[in-house]
Amino acid sequence: MKLLVKLSHRSRPVIAEVVKDTGVLINVDRARSDAHEGEEALVDVPDEFCRLISEKMRGLGAEVSILEEGIRHDRDECVDCGSCISVCPKEVFSFNSEWELQVETKRCILCGRCVIACPHQALSNNDI
Repeated sequence: MKLLVKLSHRSRPVIAEVVKDTGVLINVDRARSDAHEGEEALVDVPDEFCRLISEKMRGLGAEVSILEEGIRHDRDECVDCGSCISVCPKEVFSFNSEWELQVETKRCILCGRCVIACPHQALSNNDI
């Protein structure tokens, strides 16, 4: 499951501490640091540990949001052009045997490249 973790500028190494304390491995899908907004990381944790990891991070001062889905695909707007396939760094998109677009939302890191590339606005993200 994906968690969006927001940290203040003076925060401790929250992700490292949670991994150390729980033994649960956390995959950082993407991270950014902004001088005005602080740090933010999109992390992937095993579904069965999502609640535990969220609570531990909150206890260390992080703001945590659970993301139920990655990219949103509007099947009615999609024309199966494949523009999203070439720009996606995580191979979220592919064609099935009938040349219809398939989307594996769990692989998505919400980088937004596909949203920009889609000529029919058939893709959107969680606005994070």
